[in-house]
Amino acid sequence: MGGNPGLKVRQIEVGSMQNFVYVLSDEATREAMAIDSGWEILPITKVVSEQKYRVRYVIATHQHFDHTETIGQLAMKLGGELLAHESSPIKCDRRVSDGQEIEIGDHAVRVIHTPGHTEDSICIYDGRDLFTGDTLFVDAWGRTDLPGGSAEKLYHSIHDKIMTLPQETVIYPGHDYGDVPFRTLADEAKSNPVLLAKSVEEFLRTNS
Repeated sequence: MGGNPGLKVRQIEVGSMQNFVYVLSDEATREAMAIDSGWEILPITKVVSEQKYRVRYVIATHQHFDHTETIGQLAMKLGGELLAHESSPIKCDRRVSDGQEIEIGDHAVRVIHTPGHTEDSICIYDGRDLFTGDTLFVDAWGRTDLPGGSAEKLYHSIHDKIMTLPQETVIYPGHDYGDVPFRTLADEAKSNPVLLAKSVEEFLRTNS
């Protein structure tokens, strides 16, 4: 399943748009966080209940309804604090900013602000795994033609932030759009057009 040593990743597909929701847990302390919640909460609460996790946080990667429609309900059900980026319109318990660390058990994850798909898009990095929401998919990238989108910002978020992480980083996307459900940055960089683009202009031609 992957995860930073001491952390475990559980990837859960929900809804009609092939959304991925994640439960990231510290197996030693049983503390956990949920990342996104779109169409339904039962598959997520079932995992938490079966594993006897204590959920401290529920984190929104961005504002779109297919990732947040049930996120308030999920946070209430699990008793976790709802977090979203400081620029997000999502009603939440606490705002987070770029570079902020969030503790989970004996570990911490880092918030990386990655605007482009939406202005409030964030990725969550646990030191080995990167939960990318709709910023970066396996074999694809987030749309930039919706309100708040920017192809130029997306390019810089991916190249200036995501691609500076270790190449063995495993990307866990917000949708199951690729041939595999997750992949390393090194492998993704071999074929994903947004990663192969050498400039904003080249990406804009690819993205048009």
